[in-house]
Amino acid sequence: MHVVQQDEKIDIVLRNQGATDSTFEISESSHSPVKTVKAQPCKHGLEACLDQKLENNLIYSISDRPPWYLCILLGFQHYILAFGGILAIPLILAEPLCIKENNAAKSQLISTIFFVSGLCTLLQTTLGTRLPILQGGTFTFITPTLAILALPKWRCPDASAAPNHNATVSVLADSDEVWKARIREIQGAILVASMLQLVLGLSGLVGLVLRFIGPLAIAPTINLIGLSLFIQAGQKSGAHWGIAALTVCLIFLFSQYLSKVEVPLIAYKDKKWKVFQYPLFKLFSALFGMCGAWLICFLLTYFNALPSSPQEYGYMARTDINLDAVASAAWFYVPYPGQWGLPTVSLSSVLGMMAGVLASTMESIGDYYACARLSGAPPPPTHAINRGIAVEGVGCMLAALWGSGNGTTSYSQNIAALGITRVGSRLVLQTAGLLMILLGLFGKFSAVFITIPDPVIGGMFLVMFGMIAAVGISNLQYVDLNSSRNLLILGFSTFSGLVLPTWFHSNPGMINTGIKELDQLTMILFTTHMFIGGFFGFVLDNTIPGTDEERGIKSWRKAVQEGTQTHSADLSCYNLPFCTNFIQRFKLFQYFPFLPSLKSQEQVTHL
Repeated sequence: MHVVQQDEKIDIVLRNQGATDSTFEISESSHSPVKTVKAQPCKHGLEACLDQKLENNLIYSISDRPPWYLCILLGFQHYILAFGGILAIPLILAEPLCIKENNAAKSQLISTIFFVSGLCTLLQTTLGTRLPILQGGTFTFITPTLAILALPKWRCPDASAAPNHNATVSVLADSDEVWKARIREIQGAILVASMLQLVLGLSGLVGLVLRFIGPLAIAPTINLIGLSLFIQAGQKSGAHWGIAALTVCLIFLFSQYLSKVEVPLIAYKDKKWKVFQYPLFKLFSALFGMCGAWLICFLLTYFNALPSSPQEYGYMARTDINLDAVASAAWFYVPYPGQWGLPTVSLSSVLGMMAGVLASTMESIGDYYACARLSGAPPPPTHAINRGIAVEGVGCMLAALWGSGNGTTSYSQNIAALGITRVGSRLVLQTAGLLMILLGLFGKFSAVFITIPDPVIGGMFLVMFGMIAAVGISNLQYVDLNSSRNLLILGFSTFSGLVLPTWFHSNPGMINTGIKELDQLTMILFTTHMFIGGFFGFVLDNTIPGTDEERGIKSWRKAVQEGTQTHSADLSCYNLPFCTNFIQRFKLFQYFPFLPSLKSQEQVTHL
């Protein structure tokens, strides 16, 4: 149900989209001057649905059930859209985890993170917000993870140094213990830190926390996630700048220059072959760009146009360096909890990881509202947001138990794909979750990604991390940038988030309080860029006097909830499956902030 407040706007929108009288059912309420436009459900095949031009551009809305073959096709599409971001995480962590040359370990880590992402997607779409939102690895956990692994205790052993006899025997006894000990430390930090997210969701404190967080705290936090990863992007791209530049150019070509080009595709329906237009380049820009550069590297390797000596520049662009990873990988690999051993917990690592948890929480809440708009659902009520954050906390805890080396969060690029495909069905994302689980079980499939040359990955990083930094900057559109107050807060918090971690990295021995745990805590917090920037932004924005309009709080909240007045109040799509009627029988459940009730059905959340 979509409500429009101006008759002229209704007429313009319908005529621009080629609507006919049979497309919509327009009725006028005697109690309100606004008109209601009700989209008729799509009950026919794919081609018929594509021909049906809905005012909200949806072929299938959140509760619709597309045909099984369409669910598989679109579910795989969501998998492909997310795999670049998910794949980047184990590739970034490979070197600090000391598995840069251990292809078997990298393959297992890739299988694990895809498996866990699929599991968390099913949990979120079924028990969480119940929005069609994909869960995957999050870059907000990368920064604190790198800070933890940069401690002298967890630095990789120098392979060039000559170890003593006892050390050699110890390494030979378990060659994997070097990296397993490190990932167990990360597991423990994520496991305990994610309990904060669980508590925020189950207690309903999310709304209270957000009252004090505005664009001036979010902008430097998200911006510094992307900026802090420039070293990893530079190292990968520097292996062959020509290939990295080619990858960037191809991604730009497909995502921007060819974004409006619709490719004719053929489908068979009703004993006829039909042609329909589809924005293929826009949808698979990252995939096409990466695969195109990967293919060029394969051809250059095949014709021996790239150096064959590891000492020569450009050798890392070859595609035959890690072919043994595919040959040695098992056909099937089943990730399981505790596969690397029992997680280890230290206070300093946990507190550092909490910065990533809070940043992930802020990011996800904005994604919930965007996903609701694009899937034809009303803005999420309070109980759905609380439950979504709680389930994300559970998902991060599962990721820690399985040992993916990361947590989970909602994926914005998949939310954007809802608007492109015009399919907002929850069932499609549940299918995507199942596909991620199934494909995560194929060891050789995961090992194929290890053969992607470093400069191709570096080019992808250049675009991906740049986009993350830009997303952080985009929050400033709500802030009065003519205000010296805001410029001071923004400049100082961002610059401090770059200066302090760099200084602490360069002077690791300067912190010596005599208490080892306190030294580690200080090092982790002050080498986590997003923590420094977010902390200063939060404190200064809430202590320096300024109006809500000047700080951007007013316009930001309005933008987050845009569309609240243009949707129906039917919030049944957020109800828990099978048990909503039971819950509503008892008044006691009305006091649980994460459960739907008769009271919450009548309310739309306000931050």
